[in-house]
Amino acid sequence: MIAALFVALGILVIVYIAVWMAEVRKHPDTPDPGAPDAERLAVGFVANFFDALGIGSFATSTTYFRMRKLVLDELIPGSLNVGYALPTATQAFIGIAVIEVDPLTLILLIATAVAGSWFGAGFVSRMPRRAIQIGMGIALLVAAGFFLARLLQWMPSSDTGTLDLQSTRLALGLAGSFLLGAIMPLGIGYYAPCMILVSMLGMNPRAAFPIMMGACAFLMPVASMNFIRARRYSLKTTLGMAIGGVFGSALALIVVKEMDLTKVRWLVMFVVLYTGLSLLRTAAREKAAAKA
Repeated sequence: MIAALFVALGILVIVYIAVWMAEVRKHPDTPDPGAPDAERLAVGFVANFFDALGIGSFATSTTYFRMRKLVLDELIPGSLNVGYALPTATQAFIGIAVIEVDPLTLILLIATAVAGSWFGAGFVSRMPRRAIQIGMGIALLVAAGFFLARLLQWMPSSDTGTLDLQSTRLALGLAGSFLLGAIMPLGIGYYAPCMILVSMLGMNPRAAFPIMMGACAFLMPVASMNFIRARRYSLKTTLGMAIGGVFGSALALIVVKEMDLTKVRWLVMFVVLYTGLSLLRTAAREKAAAKA
């Protein structure tokens, strides 16, 4: 089953790259054309280095994009999904190979997350600018809450728990995975919520890594195709994120054995909180200016 999963993921990655290249050739008006610069490559590398360690990349990247004004607000959700699809596939290939989890549970949770992301991305790719600002602002506040829950150890942190889900717990896991997949394209991310979900269902927290990496590796290309066809992403930025992110993900999973990330997670939590509030404030100001 795991071998079949790897084959399916490999085929999906090839199809994703082919669709992306074809759409770029077909639509020269895709926002921000051109080769990525060193800053965009560095964003992808750093964000995915820490993403592979379980911190996540969506919230931190959104914060940096808004701070540096690299990407328009309405293009951020698409850029996050399109740019980080290939780095996440890299994480999945390595993570599934080295961390044990029940294959059936893994495949079912991945499938429901993909279905949810297809539904969510189709909706988000058509949302207007202000709705995206409000949606991302709320999503980032929720993400900050997940970070806080993890830092305060409101979920199991030991290596105890099962490696599979059965009966009622499996049904709850599938429903939760679909919901998390549906809201992920908005920018909330899947990693932290997934870790809390599987821990609350009694699974070993380590099992969250192949589940969340595998789910995102399948759902992000699926969700990204909607953004690519709608041209709701920054081409220059996503190319840098993809190239830098592949190397950052591989380095984190292969080289890094132990790292105390507690202080980094606290910093990320506060930055994400600030960015979420900033987006909501910007949406309120633009609404007031439009009325004026």
